[in-house]
Amino acid sequence: MTGINIEVIIYGVIFVAVLVLVEGVYLTVFGKSISLNSRVNRRLEMLEKGANREQVLEQLRKEMTQHLKSQSIPLYSILATKAQKANIAFSPPQIIMLMGGLAVMSYVMLTVGTSASTPIRIAVAIAMGIGGVYIWINNKAKKRLGMIEEQLPDAVELMVRSLRVGHPFSSAINIVAKEVPDPLASEMGVIADEAAYGRDMGESLKSLAERMDMQDLRFLAVAVTIQQQSGGNLAEILDGLSKVIRSRFKLFRRVKAITAEAKWSGMFLSGFPIVALVMINVIQPNYYDDVKDTSVFIPACLVVAAFLVANVFVMRTLVNIKV
Repeated sequence: MTGINIEVIIYGVIFVAVLVLVEGVYLTVFGKSISLNSRVNRRLEMLEKGANREQVLEQLRKEMTQHLKSQSIPLYSILATKAQKANIAFSPPQIIMLMGGLAVMSYVMLTVGTSASTPIRIAVAIAMGIGGVYIWINNKAKKRLGMIEEQLPDAVELMVRSLRVGHPFSSAINIVAKEVPDPLASEMGVIADEAAYGRDMGESLKSLAERMDMQDLRFLAVAVTIQQQSGGNLAEILDGLSKVIRSRFKLFRRVKAITAEAKWSGMFLSGFPIVALVMINVIQPNYYDDVKDTSVFIPACLVVAAFLVANVFVMRTLVNIKV
């Protein structure tokens, strides 16, 4: 039992190493070019380096659509939507190669550090390669979407001020693309460039909203489309929209704060039995020797596992409040 416990720890260490390696490879390959904390957004940085507007637009559009176009690749469909929202700079083939390389590395580490059979090592290595990349991409997507949600109210208010001093909406979008930081700046920059080459502004905003799957962006796209078709004071419409977005964002933060205790309670109640089981095996490896050979031991374990899984889903449902 002690050997099994040590192997469980080794599995955890290897999986953490996989996550760290993914981030390390990504930063090594792309470095500052994919940083979301730079004062100069990526689009402007590419323009300052000498690329013309058409080349920058083509490069950014390629990055923004490459993942959704590769959903037909086996196994990649589970990552495509998340990778698109995160705007991962790796191409789909590179991500697949990365998953394969991590799986091979995990297999080697499992072979050296554990005594599991070959089929188990292969299965666990594949799961670590795919699961590690998925978790990394999912975290990147959440972080990027969260930043866009925070930036959007200020960006809409900047549009309102630009419209009120007499700028057309295309110029207001272009001002946002220059004044706000990434990730929203480059997205708005692409919309401004597409408008300059003749694409309808409402369609570009709708495409962005669908790609990000963000309700506030859908509101913006609908407001602009309706104004284009029916007329009206766009500045007043967007001013009201910015207030709605900011109010929804505040409400979301308030709900998140109110439900934080319940979420942590659910995580504790879900994780405590597992931690207790591991600690029992570490402190008293022979604790279950008297009952593990009985006929009801395995069914009882399955029932307990089912209740733990059900508890996780129930707790998530109770505290997952949509705003």
